[in-house]
Amino acid sequence: MDLDIQCEEMSPSRWAELLTTMKSCKSIRLDDCNLSSSNCEDLSSIINTNPSLTELKLNNNELGDEGIEYLCKGMLLPSCSLQKLWLQNCNLTSASCETLRSVLSALPSLTELHVGDNRLGTAGVKVLCEGIMNPSCKLQKLQLAYCELTADIVEALNAMLQSKPTLKELSLSNNTLGDTAVKQLCRGLVEASCNLELLHLENCGITSDSCRDISAVFSNMSSLMDLSVGDNKIGDSGLALLCQGLVHPNCKIQKLWLWDCDLTSASGKDLSRLISTKETLTEISLIDNNIGDSGLEMLCQALKDPKSKLQELWVRECGLTTACCKAVSSALSTNKHLKVLHIGENKLGDAGVELLCEGLLHPTCNIQSLWLGNCNLTAACCATLATVMTTKQCLTELDLSYNPLGDEGIRKICEALRHPSCNMQQLILYDILWSAEVDDELRALEDSMPEVKIIS
Repeated sequence: MDLDIQCEEMSPSRWAELLTTMKSCKSIRLDDCNLSSSNCEDLSSIINTNPSLTELKLNNNELGDEGIEYLCKGMLLPSCSLQKLWLQNCNLTSASCETLRSVLSALPSLTELHVGDNRLGTAGVKVLCEGIMNPSCKLQKLQLAYCELTADIVEALNAMLQSKPTLKELSLSNNTLGDTAVKQLCRGLVEASCNLELLHLENCGITSDSCRDISAVFSNMSSLMDLSVGDNKIGDSGLALLCQGLVHPNCKIQKLWLWDCDLTSASGKDLSRLISTKETLTEISLIDNNIGDSGLEMLCQALKDPKSKLQELWVRECGLTTACCKAVSSALSTNKHLKVLHIGENKLGDAGVELLCEGLLHPTCNIQSLWLGNCNLTAACCATLATVMTTKQCLTELDLSYNPLGDEGIRKICEALRHPSCNMQQLILYDILWSAEVDDELRALEDSMPEVKIIS
């Protein structure tokens, strides 16, 4: 039995009712429920008396250090079997880290700890690392985004990585580490006998100066499958260095996020080579990079390579126009692996989407999720989109937000939804103007087709 509640104010009577339910839950989620330290005292008792409880999510609540102290009392008792603990944005400080260190040292069942968005600071996280280094700790996932960390944390992190081969995922995003610290971290990863699979370093003050060291991690550590360095100004020269490690035979990368990295069309050649040669790569995000039509055309050529196994391509807000749509269409008609295409916030226009639809309608195309938000589309392309919806049963998610489709366009899309061959599960229509009459039709459609989620 699971309890999943979000964004609900807890009255005393409601809380008492839920406490009874919690006594038999395997998973409890109470995000954004205005909980405080007093609620943690009750939760501590639940943790202690419910041995089946393995997952507790309390994100976005004002628990404070006092609340964590209550929770940890329950977790330190022998009856606790908790495996996953989420405490993101709970108003914690470094004072909570001492308490959490005791839990990490004494609770071998705990495999995930998410404490991002808390002002733990470098001193606090150093204390956490000490707990993780305890032989009893079996932690596999550690989330430390937005924890006010500085370059001084890296020595403690490297010592932790060296002693903890069980650790699989580490997120350090949105901390002011800088190039020097990231280089030191990468050297530690190469030297350590760790098995890290996921490393997130978004918005960490990285430039091209760090990229050779990050590249060396890929060349030397085949376990790493998920890297995010989004929101770092690595530029085309930095990407070229990254790709040297990414194309290395030892590298087994699956997911690569490079959003807002100051890339241009000059990166197209390196990205194209990566997509066409790295068969393990299944997802790449290039959101908010000015790769332009010429850059995307090179990527599309790579997608047509039989060795490409890419399943998700995110090129939202990449300076694209109608001019690239023929190349995208050709790739869609050739590549049977691509399942997700996010190409919104580009000036594709009706003519561009008409071209895309030619590829989408090809028997080889297996697209499941298509995002076309804010692409300068009008009702003129909706008849063709409707044909795609009724023809491609693999297509289950479509985003048409922020396009002036009007009543005529929305009605064409709704007509396709009603078609027996349409397999749409989610239709996203944010910020589109339509009449009250069409609004009534949409609400009636939602009532008659509960299996379709219409978000507007």
